[in-house]
Amino acid sequence: MKVYYSLYGRLLDIKVLHKAFKQVKRNKGAAGIDGQSLSDYAQNLEENLHQLLSELQNKTYQPQPVRRVEIPKDDGGTRLLGIPAVRDRIVQQAIKEMLEPIFEPEFHPSSYGYRPNRSSHDAINKATLFIREYRRQWVVDMDLSKCFDRLDHELIITSVKRRVTDSSILQLIKQFLTSGIMENCNWQPSELGSPQGGVISPLLANIYLDAFDQEMKKRNHRIVRYADDILILCNSKTGAENALTKATDILENALKLTVNRNKTHIAHSSEGIKFLGVEIGSQFTRIQEKKLQGFKTKVKKLTRRNQGQNLTAVIKQLNPVVRGFANYFRIANCSREFKRLAGWIRRRLRAIQLKQWKKPAKLHRKLKQSGYKPPFKFIKMNSWRNSLSPLSNLAMPNQWFKEMGLFELSEVNTGKLVPKGM
Repeated sequence: MKVYYSLYGRLLDIKVLHKAFKQVKRNKGAAGIDGQSLSDYAQNLEENLHQLLSELQNKTYQPQPVRRVEIPKDDGGTRLLGIPAVRDRIVQQAIKEMLEPIFEPEFHPSSYGYRPNRSSHDAINKATLFIREYRRQWVVDMDLSKCFDRLDHELIITSVKRRVTDSSILQLIKQFLTSGIMENCNWQPSELGSPQGGVISPLLANIYLDAFDQEMKKRNHRIVRYADDILILCNSKTGAENALTKATDILENALKLTVNRNKTHIAHSSEGIKFLGVEIGSQFTRIQEKKLQGFKTKVKKLTRRNQGQNLTAVIKQLNPVVRGFANYFRIANCSREFKRLAGWIRRRLRAIQLKQWKKPAKLHRKLKQSGYKPPFKFIKMNSWRNSLSPLSNLAMPNQWFKEMGLFELSEVNTGKLVPKGM
């Protein structure tokens, strides 16, 4: 195994910092505690990057504390993010691009989170393969409590040091880990964890958790891990119980993390294994109910009848949400669900249009333009019930919405096949 003794010199190149800034800009993101946005930083880019280079050359560079942000979680809790300043994200990006090629080839093949050319779809496919092809249908579903917040700093440095012994690079990583947190104008020390929101944090977490992956591999346990979402796939309930005991020992004693015993459990695939937004069963993959409800909540917000926007504007705002949902969940066996959702979305759009037409006469005029002959029934134009009426469907058929540019959810191919031999 090759060990890298001298890497710091690679950072001391203005081209490296330019490349890192471009990637940080592509990733977007909010300002840090200094309030400087990406566009602010870009206004004096050359001057700012040369200043950063000078600090790195003189080893006077000091990262700022991260800005604490709380993000609501589906379960009602909050996820704590730490947003570094733009200048610190640039340095982290440069180090990440240096370290990633060193560690990436050695990572466990069933680790998928935050890795190049790997996705959550790949992780779902792998878990599906183990369940259906290899018949590993007893599954340990492990939940780690605040994994990023509880990474041990000394263990992070020890894990990196196995491949990289350059003291200047290790010192920079320590500085990022211990720069502290600014919350409500109060500085707090960061004695544990790597801030979720930092550019380099996902790579450090993968380096840290690879010790778990490799220990499980030595014991011939089949795992699928996406960041801190872990499945262990076994042939029997007894095997799953043994795997859970061993995995808990490694995670809590060797890696000093906390297994959430309330959420960690053993299940059979006939019940459906919840993983990355889907439920993987012995014969099916479906969308988790909470993900469906979350999607419907977003659509309802965008399709309120009293918002005052015309239908074209509503569809323009709606399409990215529907397209993103479809592109992710097309991996599930959900063609019927997509058709139901597509019909429900069109009904909500018909309700908007009926209310904006205000009077039945406008609906009748549209019907005449479409080639239908009167007499027509007079209906209440602001009635949700009437958005499903025959007159509403005739005046605004499915093709009409397609011509207006509505993303057609019902035409998405679903149930992506699992590749053999993964």
